[in-house]
Amino acid sequence: MLQNISPENLLFLDIETVPGYPSYDKVPENLRKLWDKKATYLKKDDQTAEEFYQRAGIYAEFGKIICISCGLLHTTEGKRTLRIKSFYGHDEKKILEEFTLLLEGLSGRKNLFLCAHNGKEFDFPYLARRMVVNRLNLPVILDTSGKKPWETSFIDTLELWKFGDYKHYTSLELLTTILDIANPKDDIDGSMVSGFYYEKDDLGTIVHYCEKDVIAIAQLVLRYRGEELVNAENIVIVND
Repeated sequence: MLQNISPENLLFLDIETVPGYPSYDKVPENLRKLWDKKATYLKKDDQTAEEFYQRAGIYAEFGKIICISCGLLHTTEGKRTLRIKSFYGHDEKKILEEFTLLLEGLSGRKNLFLCAHNGKEFDFPYLARRMVVNRLNLPVILDTSGKKPWETSFIDTLELWKFGDYKHYTSLELLTTILDIANPKDDIDGSMVSGFYYEKDDLGTIVHYCEKDVIAIAQLVLRYRGEELVNAENIVIVND
């Protein structure tokens, strides 16, 4: 399937999420009770629901999005560039609105796909759920209601690597290492994002980390297709 899709028709993306509140004791009582119930089935036996709250960011009902980074490939006169744009901040609704505007701006493209690593299990449903929570209309590309799995416009680089083995999970870090692509996890990893956000107030490092993941995903797709990677000097971070 990937060979039949132009890489220029893929919107590469990655999201960074954190728990909805800085600490367990800050969670409203009604929501805390529901977290306690959920944690019962997820935490280790020797953990308390409070200790497990550091993992709340991976659940859309208890977390929030603080950064969405996106990338598009462009080829002009034989030179391929990768342009990266990030939406980030403390106002999740604003981040999602800006991301939606990007999608609307690309709506004229035929056969646009969203592409992420483990996107079908995490990024895509998380984005959709948080849009509902923030009372935003779902972009058409994220609305999967009534669609069969093969009718969605999603490409998942983890799923592509499985080659039909549904039990198998391979991290982006491992894949980039074995396929000779720059490692996006060389400074922080996902488990550290909440600490950088709530304790260090360092959103800049998180955004940079998210952008590196998007670059890695784009390079991974090119490697899957047997094509040359994008040179570092042809990767552009768009700040406007």
